[in-house]
Amino acid sequence: MTTENSEPEISIAQEEEIHPASPRVLPILPVSDLVLFPRIIMPVVVWDEPSQKLINEALFRDKILGILASKEEKPAGYGPENLFNTGTAAVILKMRKPEDESIRLLIQGLYRFRIENWVGFEPYYTANITPVSEEYEPDQEIEALVASVKGMFIKMLEMSPYLPMELGALVRELSDPRILADVTAGSLNISKREKQELLETINVKERLHRVLALITRELEILELGKKIQSQVKGEMEKAQRDYFLREQIKVLQKELGETDERLREMDELEFRLEEAGLPPHALKEAQRELTRLKRTPPTSPDHQVIRNYLEWMIELPWSVTTEDNLDLAQARQILDEDHYDLEKVKKRILEYLAVRKLKPDMKGPILCFVGPPGTGKTSLGRSIARALGRKFVRLSLGGVRDEAEIRGHRRTYVGALPGRIIQSLRRAGSNNPVFILDEVDKIGQDFRGDPSSALLEVLDPEQNFSFSDHYLDVGFDLSKVMFITTANILDPIPPALRDRMEVLELAGYTEEEKLGIAFSHLIPRQLEAHGLTPEHLEIPRETVSRVISQYTREAGLRNLEREIAALCRGAAREIAEGVKTQVTINPEDLPQYLGPPQFIREAALDHPEPGVATGLAWTPTGGDILFIEVLRMPGKGNLKLTGQLGDVMKESANAALSYIRARAPFLGLEEDFFERSDLHIHVPAGAIPKDGPSAGLALLVALVSLMSGRPVKKGLAMTGEITLRGHVLRVGGIKNKVLAAHRAGIKEIILPKENQMDLEEIPLSVRQDLVFHLVDRLDQALEIGFPGAP
Repeated sequence: MTTENSEPEISIAQEEEIHPASPRVLPILPVSDLVLFPRIIMPVVVWDEPSQKLINEALFRDKILGILASKEEKPAGYGPENLFNTGTAAVILKMRKPEDESIRLLIQGLYRFRIENWVGFEPYYTANITPVSEEYEPDQEIEALVASVKGMFIKMLEMSPYLPMELGALVRELSDPRILADVTAGSLNISKREKQELLETINVKERLHRVLALITRELEILELGKKIQSQVKGEMEKAQRDYFLREQIKVLQKELGETDERLREMDELEFRLEEAGLPPHALKEAQRELTRLKRTPPTSPDHQVIRNYLEWMIELPWSVTTEDNLDLAQARQILDEDHYDLEKVKKRILEYLAVRKLKPDMKGPILCFVGPPGTGKTSLGRSIARALGRKFVRLSLGGVRDEAEIRGHRRTYVGALPGRIIQSLRRAGSNNPVFILDEVDKIGQDFRGDPSSALLEVLDPEQNFSFSDHYLDVGFDLSKVMFITTANILDPIPPALRDRMEVLELAGYTEEEKLGIAFSHLIPRQLEAHGLTPEHLEIPRETVSRVISQYTREAGLRNLEREIAALCRGAAREIAEGVKTQVTINPEDLPQYLGPPQFIREAALDHPEPGVATGLAWTPTGGDILFIEVLRMPGKGNLKLTGQLGDVMKESANAALSYIRARAPFLGLEEDFFERSDLHIHVPAGAIPKDGPSAGLALLVALVSLMSGRPVKKGLAMTGEITLRGHVLRVGGIKNKVLAAHRAGIKEIILPKENQMDLEEIPLSVRQDLVFHLVDRLDQALEIGFPGAP
C-alpha cells in the first residue's frame, strides 16, 4: 500500500487509557512512511486492493484497526517478518473516496500494542494483539523532565518553519507525561526508525529522556540553519551590491569609450547570433539564453553550460544550403565512374534529380540500400553526394543502444551534448547533405531506450521538418536532408521504421561484373596504394578470373580486393628486392602469391550419387548452394534430421516424406520401404544454422533419389517450397540464389513457376549460361531431376 501524511493533528480528549484490558484480534494495516502515536490524528491514503478491503470491513465493524510500520521503505508484497512488532491501534474518524481510485482516511491513535501471533494473511493481515500498559509513579525527576520538555519544545516551535504555533498552547496545558511524550514525539522532524524506537519505549521516564535529547538535537539544527541563512543573506546582499557597481562601471566605460573583455564577448555572441540565420523560434530561445548568460557571473557553473549551448545554436547550419547539381548527364557520368552496373539505384537517383529540377522545394527521399556485405552500399552514398554536389555525412548505427545517441542529452546533465544527428550536421556545415545511416539493421536496445524508435521521427518526411533534439530543445528542419540507410537484411528492422523507407536491393555481382569492376576500380586503386604502376605489374584477365573462382566465394568484392592487394604486395617485394623490374602474374603463379586455392569445385556436382541433391540458399552475405544428403539404415520408418536445421526446414522434410509415402506406387518405389528402413537427412556445414521452406523441393528430390537408387541429373540445382498436394510454391532471394549457382558451376536450375518474373533481375550473361526449368507441380520437377525414369 501507499501512505502519505501531513503534519499530525493532536487530540487529547481523554487522558486515561483507552484500550481494553484483554488481548483481541485486530486487522493490521501496514504503512511505509509514518509511525502513529496514541492520540495523534493523521491522514492516510490507501491504494492497494487488500488494504481497501480491510478499511471497508472495519467501517462496518467497530472502525478499529492496527497500524504497523514497515522496516523497509516500500512494504508492498512484504510478509509479516518485514513489519515491526509494536504498533498503534487506531480508530477511523473520516473516510473519503476521490476519483483516483484511492481511499483517504483520517485516523486517531488509541493505544500501543504488541503482536502476539498472526491469525490470517488473506485478503489482509490479522493478528492477536496485547495492549501495552503505560503506568508510572510520579516523582520529582518526571516533573523536572516534563518542565524541560515543555520549555525546549516551545523554544523549538519559535524557530521551526514547519510546526504551527498553536501547538505551543496545547503543550503548555498538558499534565500527563505520557501524552506529552507522544505529542512532542509525533511532532518532531525525525526518521521513521527513531519514531518507532520511541513508540517501543514503554517506560515513561526513559521516553521523556529520549524525547528531550531529540528536541535538543532539533533545536541545534534549527539554530545552525538560522546562522547559515544569515550568512547567505549577507552574501546575496554583497552580490547585489557588486552587480550594481558593475553596471555603473559599464556606463562609465561606455562614456569613456572603453569596454571590458566580458562585454566584448557578449557583444560578439549577440552579433554572431544575428548572423547565424536562425529561424524565429530558435532565435527567440537563443536570445533568452543570451540574456541569462549576461546576468550569470563567469564563476557560476551555469555560465559555461549556457555558453556551450549558444555556441551550438550559432554553429548549426540553420540556413546554409548547398546548391544541387541538376545536370543529369554529369550526374550519370559521376555515378558510372564510381560504380559498375547498379542500374536500379542510379535510375532512382536520376529520377530524384529530374523531379528536383521541376520542383525545387521537394522533400528529400528516404532510401534504404539492402544487400550483402561488400556490394558498395556505403560507397554508393558517397558517390551520390558527389553527383548531387552535396556534403556527405556518415553515421554508423551498428551497436548503438542508447536513445540519447540519436536525440541527445538534456542540458541538466553534466557534459550533455546534442545527439549524433545534430553533431553530424554541424560537421557537414549544410542543412541538406547526403546522410548515410550505416548498418540500420544492427541497432540494439536496452534500459536506456530504443534508438530505432527515435529514428522514426528522423526518417519520416511528415515529421522531420521539426526534429526535436533534447539538448537544443528547439525544432531543427531535416526535411532537406537526403537520408540513405544501409542494411544487410531487412528482418531485424522494426516494421514501423521499414515502412518509412524506400527499399532498393543490391544483389551480389556476377563473375563478369567482378572482372569489370576489378579492372576499372580495384586493380588501379591497389596499384596506387602500393606505389606501383601498370608498367610494374600486369595481372591478366585469366588470373583475376581464377582468383574469383578459387580464392573468393562472396556476393560482394571485399575479399577480391584483399587478394588483389596480396598480389600487389608480392610484386612490390620482388621489385623492391631487385629480383624483377616488371612482374606478370599468370594463373599458374597464384599459389606462389596466395597459397593453395581456398574453394574447389564440389565433387558432388561432377559425380552425382543416389541420395544427394543440390539446393539453393539465401544468406545475409548473398546466395549459396547446399547439398542435401540422405542415408538409409535398417529400422522401423524413423526420420532423423541433422545439420542445425530450423523448425520450418524440418517440417519441409516431413512434408516431403509424407508426399513420397502417399505416392510411392506412382513413383515406382517399394511400398514396404518405410516399414524396414530408417532415414537420415543431413545438410553439411553443420556449424551453420539453416531454416526456411525453400529447401523443400531439394529434400524431396534427395529422398526420391535414395529410395529409387537413381542419381539426380548432373549440374542440376533447385529451390522451391512444396505442399502435400504436390504443388511447388514461390520463394524469395531468387537473384542471389541464381548468382550463387552460376558461381558454383551449376548448369540447370529448377524454379517455381511463380518466380518467373524474378528472372528479369538476373543479368543477361548469367541467364544465357543457365537453363531454367519453371515448374508448379512436383511431378514435373521429378521428371526433370530423373530424365528417362519410368
